[in-house]
Amino acid sequence: MSTRIARRLEGLVQSDIRRMTRECVRVGGLNLGQGICDLPTPPPVARGAIEAIEARKATYSLPEGVRELRVAIARKLASQNGLDVDPDREIAVTVGASGAFTAAIHALLDPGDGILILEPYYGYHLNASIVAGLEPHYAELTPPDFAVTEELLRAAVRPNTRAVVVCTPSNPSGKMWTRAELAALARVAREHDLLVVTDEIYEDIRYDGREHVSPATVEDLGERTVTILGLSKTFSITGWRLGYAVASEERIRAITLVTDLFYVCAPTPLQHGVAAGFGMPAKFFDDLRADYARKREVLCTALDAAGMNPVWPEGAYYVLADVGHLGHATARDAALALLADTKVAAVPGSAFYRGATGERLLRFCYAMEDAVVDEAARRLRAWRPTPVSAPSRGA
Repeated sequence: MSTRIARRLEGLVQSDIRRMTRECVRVGGLNLGQGICDLPTPPPVARGAIEAIEARKATYSLPEGVRELRVAIARKLASQNGLDVDPDREIAVTVGASGAFTAAIHALLDPGDGILILEPYYGYHLNASIVAGLEPHYAELTPPDFAVTEELLRAAVRPNTRAVVVCTPSNPSGKMWTRAELAALARVAREHDLLVVTDEIYEDIRYDGREHVSPATVEDLGERTVTILGLSKTFSITGWRLGYAVASEERIRAITLVTDLFYVCAPTPLQHGVAAGFGMPAKFFDDLRADYARKREVLCTALDAAGMNPVWPEGAYYVLADVGHLGHATARDAALALLADTKVAAVPGSAFYRGATGERLLRFCYAMEDAVVDEAARRLRAWRPTPVSAPSRGA
């Protein structure tokens, strides 16, 4: 019998993020590619999960999640995001933010619908949309400011566009949307009746006193927005796979149905564990931002010294750096050359762009212990790459 693979997977391959992780492991390098977030879990969060396991809270939860956690989420949304949400009707706990995104697009969009994705994009947003049968539409944001304008958005909308994805703070650029940019989005979304699906998982990691603005709080975006947030990055628990979606009762009902069909529920004892995390003092979040700010300084300064012209991120824990001057044919070639020379892994920018812009960029992640970031920075500062000559026209 011949092996048949679904047509919706045609052209899809595992992300270069995973590829570079494998290459890094192979050479025993420092992985600044994948956003693993290899940092300690806050003790109250870890203890909460352990206590839940010991108390035998290990059976299925409701598909919308443990109520204790949903109540904690609702309190946090009110105090930090400016969102007044009913924990029983307008929140669904999901298998990570990626699970929330997958459930949302399957619940609220139909195959053939268009979804507007801004470049640079997070690859899972794009590929999950393709697997769901959606038609990606694109608008490219230009470094270093990645500005969003009403004209840019309007030009990208097509007759079948039904939704737009907003990632703020952004993976991979670290861009944070301003209120003015979200107001421009509101005007376009209103005119074309677009669903807005956000990814705000990096909301707690931001720099230079910047404010995180949840899109659902701007003008009338709340009535058309699915707000997606997560716990992996703030509490350094990327492997726990816990996120949540916030939307109107009708939309959450549909998202919960898909969550149940795809995943049954998020891990129950871990839900109890993260509920404890919502009681963390303000100092925890202040220290978190200060720690990442130091890592950003160390890495970006080293990239600058290496001649890679980093775009200092406004939020999240990634930085894009320009390697176009080195002359490699592709960003993947540049990433592999860097890994071979320094044993520092980065992700090719082509994982986040369709066209030529991505071939000039590498993405570095600094969600690592200080010693790892410091050593990677030392190697980058010492790196003296040999530019690659472009092939002649007759070659």
